[in-house]
Amino acid sequence: MSTSKAPHLADPDKNPSFTRGVFQGEILEDLVFPFPEPSAEEKETLAQILDSFRGWAAETVDSAKMDHDGKFTPEVRQGMAELGLMGLNIPEEYGGFGASTMVFSRVFGEIGATDAALAVYFGAHQSIGIKGIILFGTEDQKQRWLPRCASGELIGAFCLTEPGSGSDAQAMLSTAVPSADGKSYTLNGTKIWISNAGYAGVMTVFAKVPVVVDGKEKQRVTAFIVDAKAPGVSLGKIEEKMGIKASDTRTVTFENVTVPAEDRLGDVGSGFKIALEILNSGRLGLAAGSSRGTREMLKMAIEYVKQREQFGRPIGNFEMIQRKVAIAAADCYAADAGWMLCAGMVDRGGVDFSLETAACKVYASELAWRSASDAMQMAGGIGYSKEYRYEQAVRDSRINMIFEGTNEILRALIALMGLQQPGEELKQVGKAFKNPLKNIGAISSYVTGRAKRTITKNKFTKVHEALADEADLVETAIHDLALAVEKALIEHGKDIIERQMLQERMANAAIDIYLGTAVLSRATTAIKKHGEAGAKDDLDAAKIFIAMAMRRARRAIRAIEKNQDDRLRALAKRAYDTGDLTVPTPTDT
Repeated sequence: MSTSKAPHLADPDKNPSFTRGVFQGEILEDLVFPFPEPSAEEKETLAQILDSFRGWAAETVDSAKMDHDGKFTPEVRQGMAELGLMGLNIPEEYGGFGASTMVFSRVFGEIGATDAALAVYFGAHQSIGIKGIILFGTEDQKQRWLPRCASGELIGAFCLTEPGSGSDAQAMLSTAVPSADGKSYTLNGTKIWISNAGYAGVMTVFAKVPVVVDGKEKQRVTAFIVDAKAPGVSLGKIEEKMGIKASDTRTVTFENVTVPAEDRLGDVGSGFKIALEILNSGRLGLAAGSSRGTREMLKMAIEYVKQREQFGRPIGNFEMIQRKVAIAAADCYAADAGWMLCAGMVDRGGVDFSLETAACKVYASELAWRSASDAMQMAGGIGYSKEYRYEQAVRDSRINMIFEGTNEILRALIALMGLQQPGEELKQVGKAFKNPLKNIGAISSYVTGRAKRTITKNKFTKVHEALADEADLVETAIHDLALAVEKALIEHGKDIIERQMLQERMANAAIDIYLGTAVLSRATTAIKKHGEAGAKDDLDAAKIFIAMAMRRARRAIRAIEKNQDDRLRALAKRAYDTGDLTVPTPTDT
C-alpha cells in the first residue's frame, strides 16, 4: 500500500469538524456522506491479513493461559512480528505495511476479539508508542527508528502519565534540561502505568523543558524519543492488574538519562499538541477493539442460550434474553458505523476527527463493558467460573473506559471543544452590546440569526427516504442541542468550565448524535447497494438504535436547563464531609 502522502492530523485549529458543527446546529453532511468503505484492493489485502492472523492465533494464542501466567509466550511475540503486524501502520518506505486507518483499525479489532492483552501489546506499540515518530518525526528519526519497529526488533511504549499527572499533562514534573552546548538533554522523572514497559526498546516520553519567555523562565511540555535501554532508564515491578494480565505494565524511571538533541520530537513546547494528536489516533483502535470484542462476547452467549434449556425450551426463546441480544446487536452496528466513519475521515485528510475518535472510544468501551456483563448474566452460574471466558472478558473489558483518557475526561473534552466556537461568537456579541450604537449591525445580525436558528433546523439531504423519520429525530436533536448550548453559555458564561454535569450532558447528546449520524450514513449506503429488502437487517438495527439514542439525547438536552444539580452537589458534599455515603439507617440511630 502506498503511503507517500503526509500523515493526516486532526488539526482542530484548521480543519472542519462534524461534531463541533453540531454544537452550533450545523449539519456538515459532506463530512459524513457517503459512508466510507475499503477499496477492492484493501478488502483483498485485509482478508489475507485476517486469515493469516486467525490461523496463527488458533494454534498459538492461548488466552486463558496468558491470563493465568500474566505474560505472553515468546512464540506469541515472535509470531506477531513474523506476521508483519508490528509494522502494520508504519509507512512502506520504513519497512512497514503502510495500512490505512480503516485496515489498521479492523485488524486491531480482530486482535482485540482474540485476546485483549495482545491488543494492548499491539496498540501500545503502534497506536501510541511510535505514532509520534510516524506523525511528527524528522526523516532522520524515521530512518533510524521505524525500520526496527516495523520488524518487531524494537517495541514502542508511550510515557505520559505520572503519579501526579494523568490527563492534566501540564501538571507533569518530569524535566529535560538542555546541555550547555545544546547537543543533548538530561531527562529526569517517573512515569506510571506504562504498557509494554518491559518489552520496550523505544519510548515516546514527555517532559518539561525550561525556556526563557520575556526574561522569565517557563516550563514547556516537549516530546522525546528515548532509547529504552539507555543508562539511567529503570523499570518497576510488573503491575498486578484486574485484567489484561499478560500486558506488561510498569513504572518507568528516568534518572539523568542523556537524550541526544536529534531525538527531540517536534519543537520545544509542542509536546502537549503532539500527545493530543497521538491519542486522537490511538482511541480509534480502542473503539474498533471494543466493538469487535462485543461481538465475540455475545457470540459465546448466543451459542449458550440457544442450547441451554429451562422450562422445556432454550432460554434464548425468552424475550428478556432476546431483548439483551437485540439491543447489543443495534449498539454494535452503531459502534462499527462510528469507528468506520471516523477512520474514513482520518484517511481522507483535511478533517478534524478529534471529537469523533473520543465519541467512538467512549461509546464502544462502555458497550464492551456492558456487553461483557450481559454475556456473563446470560451464561448464569457458569459465567462466574474461570473455566469459561466470560469472567475474563468482564475483567479485560473494564480497562478500556480508563485507557487513553478516562471517559469522564473525554466527555469534558468533547463538550469544551464543542463550546469554543459558540462561546467565541457570544463573546463578540457581548462586546458589541457595550457600544450598541456603534455595533448595531453586529447586534442585529445576531438577533436575526438567533430567531432564525430557533425556528429553523438544518436538514439531512443525503439520507435514504426509508430513514426519513430517523433523520428527523437526529436533526431535531442537533437543533435542540445548539439552542441549549447557547442558552447555557448566556446563563453561565466562563463558569461553564466548572459545570461538568452540564458538560457531561452536552457530550452525551453529541456522542449519540454522532453515532446516530454514522448509522444513517451506513444504512443509507446499504440500502443503495442492496435495496430495502436486501438491507432489512441494516434498517432494523438503524431504527432501533436511533430511536434509543435520540431518546437519551432528548433527556440529556432537557437536563442542561432543568436538573437537580444543586441537590447532587449537596449529597456529594455531605458524603465528603462525613466520610459516609448517606444518612444512617433507622437501625443505627
